[in-house]
Amino acid sequence: MFKTIHKLVWAFDAEWVPDPQAGRLLHHLPEETPDIEVMRAMWQQGGATEENPQPYLKTIVCRLVSIAAVQRLQLPDGRVTLSLLSLPRDPHAEQHEKELIQRFLGAIGERKPQLVGYNSMAADLRILTQRAICHGIQAAGFAHRPAKPWEGVDYFAKGGDWHIDLKEYAAPGWGQGTPSLHELAVLSGIPGKMETSGEEVPQMWLDGQLDQIVRYNERDALTTYLVWLRMAHFAGLLTAEQYPLEQQRTRELILKEAVAKPHLLDYLAAWETLSPAIRPPAD
Repeated sequence: MFKTIHKLVWAFDAEWVPDPQAGRLLHHLPEETPDIEVMRAMWQQGGATEENPQPYLKTIVCRLVSIAAVQRLQLPDGRVTLSLLSLPRDPHAEQHEKELIQRFLGAIGERKPQLVGYNSMAADLRILTQRAICHGIQAAGFAHRPAKPWEGVDYFAKGGDWHIDLKEYAAPGWGQGTPSLHELAVLSGIPGKMETSGEEVPQMWLDGQLDQIVRYNERDALTTYLVWLRMAHFAGLLTAEQYPLEQQRTRELILKEAVAKPHLLDYLAAWETLSPAIRPPAD
């Protein structure tokens, strides 16, 4: 289990779709081929079946469209503040994947948060790195690795404390026994997937519904954060008294953000129907 809670924590989640331009280049498709046809060709090459028409594709051939994070900052006086961060900031403006990645990795390199994700070592961190390389981005602050683990920040060290992949602690390895974030969350009294699932994101992107993708992304970031809190309590990093206080801070964050983002009220309502999350775990 992870060992520490840093002063600055980002519990993050990213959303991506098959990149039509990558599909055209790799599968020698004409430039005028519609995006949806390119995506179908990519899924077909990726092993699509009637039961699974949208198989998981290599992250290198996918395009990042949204990143969201819950930021937990412990101030020098001990107070804790929470923020909900999301990119793109304006989902209605023209979006460039390169700018999205540069902003996120640049902020990580500058601020050095403790990253928390779910399957982030194999997925989120992988696509961020691969697509940054494809775009020719330099992210030295993010990519730097110390000569020895205790000599500095290292986001790529398995089992390190700078990047906590919750999946690796909830279910080391792979296989049918590995829970999804949705399963782990719901059975812990935390909302998982609601009206949207990951399979719907490509069509939402094709339909120009980036704002809906960002909303979905923000909810997943909240879920990741709440699962992290629960696992931190399990590990003894939060006491039985601290854990409900941290949950209450999260409720207050949701209510504050819901003034401009009313969709978060649905998330809060779903959470409040799951009574085990409202009661602190028994010692």
